[in-house]
Amino acid sequence: MAVKQMKKLSLICQKQDQDAMLRLLQGLQQVEVEDVYEEEADAPWLATYFGASEPTKIDASRVEKLIRHVQENIHFIKDHGSAKEKVTELKRANVSLKTFEESFDEGQLLDELAQIDELKARWEQNLAATRQYQEQEDWGTDWQNLDITKDCDQLKTSSYLLGTVPSEQWDDFSEKVHETPTIYLEFIADKTKEVAFALIFLDSQAEYVQQLLQDFGARVETPPYEGEAREILREAKEQLARLAQERKELAQSIGAKKAVVAQLQQAEEILLTRMQRETARAGIVESQYLAVIRGWIAEGDIPALEKHVQQTFADERIFLSFEDPTATEIAENKTPTKLKNGKLVEPFEMLTEMYSIPKYDEIDPTPWMMPFYLVFFGMMVADFGYGLLMLLVTTVALKAVVLPKGTQRFMKLFQYLSLSTIAWGLIYGSCFGVEMPFYLLSPSKDFMAIFGLSMVFGGIQIFTGLFLAGKENVKKKDYVAAVNQGFSWQGILAGILLAAAGALVLKSEAVTMIGAILAIVCAFLVLLTATISAKSKVGGFFMGLYDLYGITSYIGDFVSYSRLMALGISGGSIAAAFNMLVGYMPPAARFTAGIVLIVILQGLNIFLSLLSAYVHAARLQYVEFFGKFYTGGGRAFKPLKPAEKYMNFIDENGGNDK
Repeated sequence: MAVKQMKKLSLICQKQDQDAMLRLLQGLQQVEVEDVYEEEADAPWLATYFGASEPTKIDASRVEKLIRHVQENIHFIKDHGSAKEKVTELKRANVSLKTFEESFDEGQLLDELAQIDELKARWEQNLAATRQYQEQEDWGTDWQNLDITKDCDQLKTSSYLLGTVPSEQWDDFSEKVHETPTIYLEFIADKTKEVAFALIFLDSQAEYVQQLLQDFGARVETPPYEGEAREILREAKEQLARLAQERKELAQSIGAKKAVVAQLQQAEEILLTRMQRETARAGIVESQYLAVIRGWIAEGDIPALEKHVQQTFADERIFLSFEDPTATEIAENKTPTKLKNGKLVEPFEMLTEMYSIPKYDEIDPTPWMMPFYLVFFGMMVADFGYGLLMLLVTTVALKAVVLPKGTQRFMKLFQYLSLSTIAWGLIYGSCFGVEMPFYLLSPSKDFMAIFGLSMVFGGIQIFTGLFLAGKENVKKKDYVAAVNQGFSWQGILAGILLAAAGALVLKSEAVTMIGAILAIVCAFLVLLTATISAKSKVGGFFMGLYDLYGITSYIGDFVSYSRLMALGISGGSIAAAFNMLVGYMPPAARFTAGIVLIVILQGLNIFLSLLSAYVHAARLQYVEFFGKFYTGGGRAFKPLKPAEKYMNFIDENGGNDK
């Protein structure tokens, strides 16, 4: 239950074995490959043994383009294929990377992509033609009453033009035109915001007509198509009908490709995995015959690595060495952190990761936080029915469905939290807001007892945090800080609580005196350690006084734990109110619409209760608990592993990496 001990790995192999080695490491999922050229500590031996070696130039563009090509074609098939055809998705499973990759045929993939590209090209051509004929249809619809063509040469001394004028100007425009008998105006169509018209006028009146058009903001229309408008419209409609039928047939052909989506997803998974190997390869040192891989591995995973290297390669072809991280690497946060916890604690690591992963030489707070989070979450939801439903859903999800590894951890976390919720539901006697016939504490009657219990849990966690603060400083051999930041504050708080209990509960002057003396002595230790550790003794004394002023923050810490009571009571009260609301409905409505209503309302309350408990329980850990002893800011261990977008790849030890 701690941070795993890490070792610096150096691996030398023949250059021809480099790809096979990277594939082995990726299958193991236990080695973080380091970019040698980015690490200053590697510069001396790099210069000594490899001279002017430069980073390997990796041309990953082909793989990247192929990945994008596959992704685009998957989206194209899903978006444009016939709805009658069902998409065959790649079913997530736990598989071996080696077996999965061996089933991949790149030639077959390229042939399939070419067929889909042909369908895509035909589809795009169809859309382009459809847009063209839609524009033709729109124009023909507007001008279909026009019975003259633009190439008409029957007029000898006259001219004609087509135009549009804003709708609000049409009446004034037509009235002005009619004042000149030698100009003929014909209304063609009303286009909502403008009116289409045709004008015939004598050639001698051309300048007058142009001025007239300018005065009324009219625009001359140049017919974009040959022939009469009616014929243009008819042709557009025929072509649009033909294109629609062609598009329907294309959709059926594209829909038939939904059966190969699973194969495309398999190819994408493999290509993404190859891309990660290519990225790792960029940080490897290569000479004419050799390749050097540097990285990190947990000490406990070394035997598995050695075993698989021996099974895959001849002994004399591979050199392995392992070193402890240096003090500089630890201090500069270059040593990655990999957590090690039991099955019960492991799902709670995601809560620590949400805050910040510990540094390599720092305590892992997860096992200390786990029991508190478990209890606090259950206390905030505190409903037997809700917990039972959580347990059922998470268990079915974990057993019946192969989930992504991250989702598995989340489901496992809530499976454990459901047990706490069930336990507290029995303590509070609540089942979907209905009071059960037996309970230990009633939220409506024993709220002060629940409040006191919340304060007790809060006190236990605060004292645990202070103990860990002292313990960590002792581990670092900083004994002054251990007293100043941890043990002294435990004594101060214990003394205050003891004095309060003696005066208010036990009515004992002796107990009160003991508590007061303990608090005063520990407060003096805070002043003393602050003074001793400071360069300026006067400044240190006042800094100690300022530290003692921090006692006020502990009042806020204790008050924060009242949310354990508040959320537990409010969730049950809201559920009971929903039940009461449906209970007031007439019998006929209660057992019809009321059933639907109560399911919706209870579902809403479950969601809000779980969300509130998840967030507020985490807040108590991050602020009131972690703030006492934990800094975080470590560098997470990032092993070379498959992408796992669609599949879960088992590591070579037979288990699933987190």
